[in-house]
Amino acid sequence: MIDKKKVEEAVRLLLEGIGEDADREGLKETPQRIARMYQEIFSGLEESPQVHLSKTFSVEGSQMVLEKEISFYSVCEHHLLPFYGKAHVAYLPKGKVVGISKLARTVEVFAKRPQIQERLTAQIADALMEHLAPAGVMVMLEAEHMCMTMRGVKKPGSKTVTLAARGEFEQETWQRKFFQLLGTGE
Repeated sequence: MIDKKKVEEAVRLLLEGIGEDADREGLKETPQRIARMYQEIFSGLEESPQVHLSKTFSVEGSQMVLEKEISFYSVCEHHLLPFYGKAHVAYLPKGKVVGISKLARTVEVFAKRPQIQERLTAQIADALMEHLAPAGVMVMLEAEHMCMTMRGVKKPGSKTVTLAARGEFEQETWQRKFFQLLGTGE
């Protein structure tokens, strides 16, 4: 649970630490605004993907299910700056499927935590494997990191791509199909 009072105190100290007057008109309510914002953008700390992945539907066959272009926003745990992009999530059902919106909700649960992209990718894949028990899972994230674009190396537009393959998707044949459906070829 986010402790709003502690966040407010920390933001006030931060403002003072950078040489600002935390009591001036434009900043006076900033600690409260940041605390409310953190409650929203870090809400995944209080959520489990199981909530979204527990209701399934029976299905025959094992055709690939792919949800692509799922927008996500997260916060880099190293600099507390945003990173954002698109997630592409596929799985091979083994007798059961989940509503497609639940794939996006699973991405969101893990994105709404202090994160690194590599862990985020793996957490999504592992949650799908654990809760859906499919034949395989493939997750690809493409993201722009503000810690790379507005500070440090300052390379706007650069994208970081991470992949996680589990089960059948560790085979080149299924990976090729995944990339073909994404429209990226091989």
